[in-house]
Amino acid sequence: MDANQTKRIVETALLCAQEPISTVDLTRLFVEDVSAKELEAVLLELQGEWQESGMELVRIATGWRFQSRLSMREYLDRLTPEKPPKYSRAVMETLAIIAYRQPVTRGEIEEIRGVTVSTNVMKQLEDRSWVEVIGHKETIGRPGLYATTKQFLNDLGLTNLQSLPMLEDANPSMEPLVQAVIEFEAKLSVTDVIETDPIDPPNE
Repeated sequence: MDANQTKRIVETALLCAQEPISTVDLTRLFVEDVSAKELEAVLLELQGEWQESGMELVRIATGWRFQSRLSMREYLDRLTPEKPPKYSRAVMETLAIIAYRQPVTRGEIEEIRGVTVSTNVMKQLEDRSWVEVIGHKETIGRPGLYATTKQFLNDLGLTNLQSLPMLEDANPSMEPLVQAVIEFEAKLSVTDVIETDPIDPPNE
């Protein structure tokens, strides 16, 4: 098959897809044997071709996808004037701790934050599909171990956990953890806006 035709097929599939597509899944587009390595080259070429566009081709945790560039957000937001969901400081702190200390128990989160983590906080993060229980700690009560999900990486435009912003402190406290997650907002490819409340409710 002609190289340009291969590229156009891949481009069309990604533009029409509702979810990211992995390189392996892209090979299913062709009857002929097209290797994942060949498709990687095609994808990189497509990235270059879209550099001057309002859209960009990016690789995230679950595959490749087209998304609007950050510079286009202020214009696209005018099409959806309703306010996006906002998260409290308690949710932000909890997400930051899980992201950087995972796997972590609820008790360990509370120890770092210094306050009780409400069920509602954990429910918001689980409902957003940003965190999940991946096992249980072998201790009294076998508490659940929380970790972030691939959806979390996808929404923040990250390929893996190693792509998280580096923290200067080897044993980071709560504040730099929260600040690091706040900085993720610039990378979000969805309409969610995360912000902190000026005062954290005492029971969260």
